[in-house]
Amino acid sequence: MKISLAKKIDRNRPLALFVFEKEAAPEGLPNRKDLLAEAARDGFKARAGSAAVLHPRNGSPSRDLILAGLGPKAKFNAETLRRAAALAAKQAASRSWTDLTYVPPRTVSDAGREIRALAEGALLAGYRFLKYKSKKEGPRLARLEVLPGKVAEGIARQAVKTAQVLVETVSFVRDLVNEPPSRLTPARFAELAREVAREGADSGISVQVLDRKKLEELGMEALLGVNRGSAEPPALVHLRYRPARPSGSLALVGKGITFDSGGLSLKPAESMETMKMDMAGAASVLGVFRALPALKPDLEIHGILALTENMPGGRAQKPGDVLRSLNGKTIEVLNTDAEGRLVLADALAYAVRQDPDAVIDLATLTGACIIALGSLVGGAMTNRDAFYDELEKACAETGERFCRLPLVDDYREGLKSAVADVKNISSFRKEAGTIVGGLFLSEFVDDRPWLHLDIAGTAWTDRELPYCPPGGTGFPVRTLLQAVLNLSAGNLKDL
Repeated sequence: MKISLAKKIDRNRPLALFVFEKEAAPEGLPNRKDLLAEAARDGFKARAGSAAVLHPRNGSPSRDLILAGLGPKAKFNAETLRRAAALAAKQAASRSWTDLTYVPPRTVSDAGREIRALAEGALLAGYRFLKYKSKKEGPRLARLEVLPGKVAEGIARQAVKTAQVLVETVSFVRDLVNEPPSRLTPARFAELAREVAREGADSGISVQVLDRKKLEELGMEALLGVNRGSAEPPALVHLRYRPARPSGSLALVGKGITFDSGGLSLKPAESMETMKMDMAGAASVLGVFRALPALKPDLEIHGILALTENMPGGRAQKPGDVLRSLNGKTIEVLNTDAEGRLVLADALAYAVRQDPDAVIDLATLTGACIIALGSLVGGAMTNRDAFYDELEKACAETGERFCRLPLVDDYREGLKSAVADVKNISSFRKEAGTIVGGLFLSEFVDDRPWLHLDIAGTAWTDRELPYCPPGGTGFPVRTLLQAVLNLSAGNLKDL
């Protein structure tokens, strides 16, 4: 779907207008007051999440109009507009309209930010994964325009461009998460990383793929242990983005379990149905690198993808096995379904070896996070308060949500092992599972500034969301990119 700026209103094209509750005064459009009155007679009260479609006749700025509600003006923010724009796009698509012009509300707290939010919502709502459908959908909304009004053209153009980059990245990540696991194997994932590096080579992106032999030479027994039951070989991908004058360095580490059966600690059949999404953390990191040439942050960025399947084959690791990780710590494996923390143990240790100023890891790590926070809020843990503050700033821009959980050191007692340095699950079962996962990972970051994002609930949706259909969500790649831009403008070394 294409989106661009409109120079003026074309009466032959449908319009989307955005309306606050109890709004009565005209706002720059002919007969706006009459249009609102007509919609009100049909029960439209401009509540957030509501819409009305009008087909006015004389004196209207358009033959077809969508009015999207924004709710009370006092509660308005960018996410409200993002959702309203998505709703308008869905209304247009349901009527087989192929064109739509958006007229942003004139709030105006930050016009560029609002135009970006509007463009994001409209574009995100148009995503569909149709690669394996033999019967394609009918006509779809193909072209969107935004009327910038009094906003400076340069600001409006940059806002639309940024939105386009972010949405293309989200769509790329959604495609990866939706891809069948027998097609998106670790080897194929690594090849995609090579393609991203080739496309971004002129912008300073390079890649190294560590195969099984190299992983064995380095002593990455934790990653190799998870892979033992699989016929598919593992890989650790190291992407690197090097601008001319970096202001700091950041490592992004992604869990990439391309299918998780649970290993010998086998999951129930129903729990395996969506386990192709267990690589969403790695997909998000790869998505970031795909966007870097367009966004051009001045940070050096390392992307570490730990790629493998977790299968119950004849050579699979067993409960009771002891693995030695890259940083030398030994791990007693008591549950092979707690495999994400194992591959991340080696990946985080490898990331620390690159000597970054800070580390962020993303993982669909714990079912406990879904129980605690549901499917709409991610979990976050960190060893630096300032790092979480940066995450909150990014979330304020993107509308994605995280909740900080404490790294309660008293829970570390449950990870002590009689035969190794640490166990991969706690002795205190069914208690603080997400926090325990974070405490385990903290053993491998060398007290470097570190932020752990548990996206187990948010990387996938079984229901229609305001601007995402069922399937992979692309969460939290927009927030991750926003954080990279914010840290690029600030001082990463102060974390």
